[in-house]
Amino acid sequence: MELKYGSSSFTLELPPEHLAGVIVPLLPQLSEPSENIVNTALDACQATISGFKPGENVVIVTSDITRYSGSEIYLPLLVERLNRQGIADRDIEILIALGIHRKQTDHEHHKIVGPLYGRIRVTDHECDDPGHLALLGTTSNGIRVSINRKAVEADHLILTGTIGFHYFAGFGGGRKSVLPGIASRQACMASHFAVLNPGAGSGKNPRATTGNLDGNPVHQAMLEACEMAAPDFILNTVLAPDKRIMAAFAGDWREAHEVGCRFYSEFFAFPLREKADLVIASCGGFPKDINLIQAHKSMEYASQAIHDGGVLILLAECRDGFGNSTFFNWFRYKQLDTFEAALREQYEINGQTAYSMLQKAQRFRIILVSRFPVQQVKEMGMLPAATLDEAMALAAGMLRPDWRAYLMPEAGSVLPVSEKIQPESSALNG
Repeated sequence: MELKYGSSSFTLELPPEHLAGVIVPLLPQLSEPSENIVNTALDACQATISGFKPGENVVIVTSDITRYSGSEIYLPLLVERLNRQGIADRDIEILIALGIHRKQTDHEHHKIVGPLYGRIRVTDHECDDPGHLALLGTTSNGIRVSINRKAVEADHLILTGTIGFHYFAGFGGGRKSVLPGIASRQACMASHFAVLNPGAGSGKNPRATTGNLDGNPVHQAMLEACEMAAPDFILNTVLAPDKRIMAAFAGDWREAHEVGCRFYSEFFAFPLREKADLVIASCGGFPKDINLIQAHKSMEYASQAIHDGGVLILLAECRDGFGNSTFFNWFRYKQLDTFEAALREQYEINGQTAYSMLQKAQRFRIILVSRFPVQQVKEMGMLPAATLDEAMALAAGMLRPDWRAYLMPEAGSVLPVSEKIQPESSALNG
């Protein structure tokens, strides 16, 4: 089997007696062109678009390079509909939902907007510049919601992106385009802080977990922020592991997202009979393994298939390093209790991810195949390896003779579960 690593891959063949199974999304046959899928979804918004008037300005929010969404396909189709309604190119702006991520390069802008590059204005969100932000209000749990001023002042706001599992917001897509996508750093931090239980030392809220929206405090904060922004509609894709658009959902920002989450759960939650001694997981290659913060979601999902004390081999090139300059600093805390206390005292989103990573490094034995220097990997509580062969040799010394392993060639896209996650209607009603 080929396991992707950055823009290349490793080949692995396990003896049948050691292979417990291959964990992959359970997908239908894909045959319809992506353009047709997107246009069918946009048909549901045509009545809304018909209310747009020439001379009005439109801001379209879309994801950055770390979250491929098929934007180079759907953005031109969306702009074409706006043009047909009399909205000129000069009155359309594409806003990249960076959250607290780095700015994009010109090349990355080109990849995101495709044939619209040089034709439609593209700008990166600024989370730290008060002049680029406008205060909308305060959520029920006290988060002051300031978002990009252009989105607030636009005559029409459209949110676009992709739906997938998220390890503490439940699902990506939908409301996440506003918070954290185009929100202030302070709002981003505060919304993510909701992942922790209120009391010191009480750890992570059990409802702030992958695939769950019911009672999820992070999801609730995002819902309230999105309602304040009042987008006209959303367009969200669901991508197959090969990055083809397999479905698209457009319409009311809440309802369309809920339907998309149900669809995603149906195909990307993998029913698991038992856990294994070893999981060999690829994030799915670039850009899913562009940095360690992004690769963490593959680590999170893969860990669901391992016995406590088992071994995880994670293939994550991380050509952009950690993904944030402060991420590695958090690993000066080696004990989870002192780590949690420091996180509560000075919360950072990257610190939360680092905390979650250290939890897994202490629960399992993680071998990381990446570009990171050996010492940095060890500082994070993991074992370094330069190749998959080297990682397999390390794992062999930790496993019992009759070990069994799962392969996860697209670990960033599929969640192993004892039962398929089926979000209940109550969970999806906010």
